[in-house]
Amino acid sequence: MWAMSVPWWEFAVRGVVVYVFLLVFLRLTGRRQTGQYAPFDLVLLLILSNAVQNSMNAGDNSLIGGLVSAATLIACHMALSYLTFRWARLGRLVDGAPQVLVRNGQVDSSLMRKELLSTDDLEAALRASGCLHVHEVERATIETNGQITVVLKRRDGGG
Repeated sequence: MWAMSVPWWEFAVRGVVVYVFLLVFLRLTGRRQTGQYAPFDLVLLLILSNAVQNSMNAGDNSLIGGLVSAATLIACHMALSYLTFRWARLGRLVDGAPQVLVRNGQVDSSLMRKELLSTDDLEAALRASGCLHVHEVERATIETNGQITVVLKRRDGGG
């Protein structure tokens, strides 16, 4: 339980490598994967966590090894949070930037393809915002967390 089969620093190095790998991998797969969890997205994340477990612990199941790995991941997360807050350019590199999906009722189809968003996904986001038709939308933006925010066109109140 307390005896480790590898040195403590190896857990830290392995943890950092796996953290960076998963961060880059998940960033490259697009915002939809992290912002809007469908059942297959959750399955992927669960399987990923299991797949990288042995690469982090080198087969060591000691309590200390697990705590060193967990502390390393938390430290990586805190460091990255601080760095992305401090340097906006790094934040945009890690998180990406919001992208406009709909402008004045016109859908950006190439962005939809790039973000792997179907028409059904967009229509669901519009309905959630109280909109039934895309022509009612002034602007719909996919945020860095994968959420779609919608701003409706101003309606003229006729008397």
